[in-house]
Amino acid sequence: MTDTQAPTEPTNESLDTAHAIEEQTTPAHPIHKVLSFVRRSARLDTRLQRAWDNYADTYLLDIAAGNARLDVREGFSLTKAYIQSTWGNSNPLIVEIGTGQGENVVAAAAAHPETNFLALEVYDPGVAHTLLLAGKQQLTNIRIAQVNAAELFKVTEPGSIAEVWTFFPDPWPKKKHHKRRIVQPELAGNIHDALVDGGVWRIATDIEDYALHVHEVMDHLDGWKNIGTINSSLPLEHVGKGNADLAADMPHADFTESERFVGRVLTNFEKKGLDAGRVIHDFTYQAVALNAVK
Repeated sequence: MTDTQAPTEPTNESLDTAHAIEEQTTPAHPIHKVLSFVRRSARLDTRLQRAWDNYADTYLLDIAAGNARLDVREGFSLTKAYIQSTWGNSNPLIVEIGTGQGENVVAAAAAHPETNFLALEVYDPGVAHTLLLAGKQQLTNIRIAQVNAAELFKVTEPGSIAEVWTFFPDPWPKKKHHKRRIVQPELAGNIHDALVDGGVWRIATDIEDYALHVHEVMDHLDGWKNIGTINSSLPLEHVGKGNADLAADMPHADFTESERFVGRVLTNFEKKGLDAGRVIHDFTYQAVALNAVK
């Protein structure tokens, strides 16, 4: 996708946690710039407002800074002790970044009661819909946090997370916006620290340029092993209707990706992408010791 094209379809995490609107607040010190992440609100319809009223106290974690800010409140850390206290057990915890409508994470929680799940989403309707789905099934192994993912992983205790999922993140197609993409070296470093030994970060996208971005960022980072088994090759230039016949002669990037993750349900969003002829690219990166030979 070129930097002048708009996304062909809103993503599953169209307003995902790493892409919350940033506002500059009054600096605590004249030299230091302080950023807060601001909640993306939308009016809830009657059904979603009822779900929020009925289930927020059960499922929505009170860890955000408040006043519509999405950064983590001062003094909070996602520790093993907090996880034990919140979920009431020491089962493995899976964190999904940008849960959208919650279809995937709720289905996974229902299918795996032996595993704990944390859904990260910033968009009010998405949070409310996730509350609705979880509440209808009276699930006890899922919680939701309306916070910026990048901020949360900065204060997560090392070795406390089993897996991290990021499915169909916002592609931010314009080159000048690539720095806003969720898959970035800094977040990868914090996720690496948060994962248990051998834990994985699962990523999926239906945007070729984003698949290339994942490859360019992750395959060269120390501490990560791409455990995919499928050899893929994508042209480095945009391929559209006007130049599709030239794709074979364009410079390509070769990389490895994974089979479709069987734990990801076929959501309405993914189905629309498949119906539109888009190819889904799955990646699985395993956290390994830093400086380990890949």
